[in-house]
Amino acid sequence: MSITRSRSGKPQRSLFTRFSQWVAAQAGRPGVFAAAAGLIVVWGLTGPFVGFGDTWQLIINTSTTIITFLMVFVIQNSQNRDTAALHIKIDELIARTEGTRHVLLDLEELDDTALEKIRADYEQLARHAREKGEREELARKAGA
Repeated sequence: MSITRSRSGKPQRSLFTRFSQWVAAQAGRPGVFAAAAGLIVVWGLTGPFVGFGDTWQLIINTSTTIITFLMVFVIQNSQNRDTAALHIKIDELIARTEGTRHVLLDLEELDDTALEKIRADYEQLARHAREKGEREELARKAGA
């Protein structure tokens, strides 16, 4: 498997990927939240000076709608990449661990019915493990 790398040795990423990761990282910072909240406060304080008019309301409504619309795509791109990377890492662990069920490698491709059946299998395994643990605990206490 070959990954294209830059001169610095880092994997090459598209401009949009770099941009979306940077924006998503910046949007999650406390300072950015404080700045956004500050803008809302400033906007609210200007209301009495402009008579709480339609244009005054339109400014905040339009601004927040545009920002939200664009952020959905940027954050979704970043989230999709993170999820895909996580799936690949988990798939590698499943593939390399002896005794695992390799049918689990592409779970994200299955429909809801198949996922529920597999989940029910694991719930049953967990229930049996808890019951076995409880029996062992009772036996240990009885023997003590």
